[in-house]
Amino acid sequence: MIRSSGSVGANYIEANEKLGDKDFLFRAKISRKAAKESKYWVRLLHDLNPKLNDFSLPLLEESEELRKILSAIISKSS
Repeated sequence: MIRSSGSVGANYIEANEKLGDKDFLFRAKISRKAAKESKYWVRLLHDLNPKLNDFSLPLLEESEELRKILSAIISKSS
């Protein structure tokens, strides 16, 4: 979970340091993919540990919002 969530930000930073438009799209798509993976891990944590709902529910919402933001950026840049 830590690797995938860290990858979202790291790849977005790399996208902003782009070598060109194709590089930006490539790295933004990797960032979006990592956001989807992070959501998977949080959902798994949520399903296996119902006592952590106060912790996991906001993270699920946040990861979905981040995915939507990245999708909008990618669509606008394509």
